[in-house]
Amino acid sequence: MDAEEFELILVRQEGVISRRQLKEIGAHDHDVRRLLRRRVLTKVHPGVYLDHTGQPTWQQRAWAAVLLHWPAVLARESALPTPRSNAPIHVAVDARRTVAPGHGIRVHRMSDLDQRALWFRAPPQVSVEDAAIDVAADASDAAEAFGTLADACQAQVTSPLRLATALAARRRVRNGRLLRFLIDDLSTGACSVLERGYLHLERAHGLPKGERQVPADLRGRSAYRDVTYAKFALVVELDGRAFHDSARLRDRDFERDLDSVVDSDLLTVRLTYGQVYRTGCRTASRLGALLRRRGWSGSLRRCPNCP
Repeated sequence: MDAEEFELILVRQEGVISRRQLKEIGAHDHDVRRLLRRRVLTKVHPGVYLDHTGQPTWQQRAWAAVLLHWPAVLARESALPTPRSNAPIHVAVDARRTVAPGHGIRVHRMSDLDQRALWFRAPPQVSVEDAAIDVAADASDAAEAFGTLADACQAQVTSPLRLATALAARRRVRNGRLLRFLIDDLSTGACSVLERGYLHLERAHGLPKGERQVPADLRGRSAYRDVTYAKFALVVELDGRAFHDSARLRDRDFERDLDSVVDSDLLTVRLTYGQVYRTGCRTASRLGALLRRRGWSGSLRRCPNCP
């Protein structure tokens, strides 16, 4: 067995190696048995080994899943930037294969695996765009789907344009029409589930179109305003936190609101999830009244959910 190559594989694969790889570098069955007997390697799955006896890390679990079902790649939640450490490892294999998933592993069959796989990654995986689209397509509702797409963009590993390009290249995607709308919302600047909810509240009730994520300089501090109605000197900030992390952060937000009024006469209104999703029609009505007082001549529309 080539000892140097053995060490290189362990380094490259976070301490995980397969029986297939051991055979490729000249190991025989008795060599594998000796490594296991001496605790140089321990068994993770049949034919997949780890170079220590402790609990494997998420990265080691991911490598083990890929090697167990080789050729395979990480997919879905496991190919996104921040997978949950205790969640099952999702892998994709060619659609023509039938495999029994190992413990703690979910296997997905993919007809275009070679086109979507990034074999050079460590471990190999589908693209972030494909992973986000697959997870969003199976989400329980639009808010959850949008959250998946927005999280990927906010992690700065993709963009709305790249998501749209990846979706257009797919032949058939569950809830594809909805995903196109959600990605379009992302490209307009709505970068959270709450911001998307407010964007549709604005559209459904005929409120004027606000500008999203407008940069501002507040007494030397850079900031971005969620929604700005510049013509009517009104700013809407969308507060997605159920509670502020601390009194200091809450004070900082209200200091920004006060600076906006003092420096530019911009009135700031803060809205929560409840005001957008639970009492959205009432919120839109009140914002319409506020905008009319500030010069808006439009008319508020009733949506199908208005009481």
